[in-house]
Amino acid sequence: MVTINGSPTKPSRTGILIDAVATAVSGRMACTRESISLSDDAHEFMCGLTRPEVTARGEKLLQMTEQADLLILGTPVYRATYTGVFKHFFDLVDRDAMRDRKAVLCATGGSPLHGLMLEHQMRPLMGFFSMQTITTGLFGLTDDFADGRVVSPDLNKRIERVTSEVVAAFAPAQALAS
Repeated sequence: MVTINGSPTKPSRTGILIDAVATAVSGRMACTRESISLSDDAHEFMCGLTRPEVTARGEKLLQMTEQADLLILGTPVYRATYTGVFKHFFDLVDRDAMRDRKAVLCATGGSPLHGLMLEHQMRPLMGFFSMQTITTGLFGLTDDFADGRVVSPDLNKRIERVTSEVVAAFAPAQALAS
């Protein structure tokens, strides 16, 4: 499992949401967890327009993304879509390497209307990569967070639903591995 926080700032509500999902998933199924914070690592890949121009660390982050069985992706909504740093990161990801990988989609914003971005921006982007997105998307508003955690009962219920969907998505693979 690799989490990717597309927020250009730190700390961020997006990071809190992604961490809550990753913690819930790792509590229900065995997995290793790696995290990419684009606010920390943007200089590693924003230094180039093409993949050969990124730093060695940038290349490692891209490869980690391409090798993940599960991605937990999140971004704040900025101008009705994902952040530019999130988009540029995925501009560098190898499309063919992402086929059939699974992704949880998360976003945060200031208005409930921004939640549509999950369906109209993020899900089509993952579709371009032929990824399987988990059915339930997660969207958090400012009031859903306090003291560095998710405090909304409704959002916590949705996190549990997403966790169940992730476990079910991997159940056939887990059964084969047994």
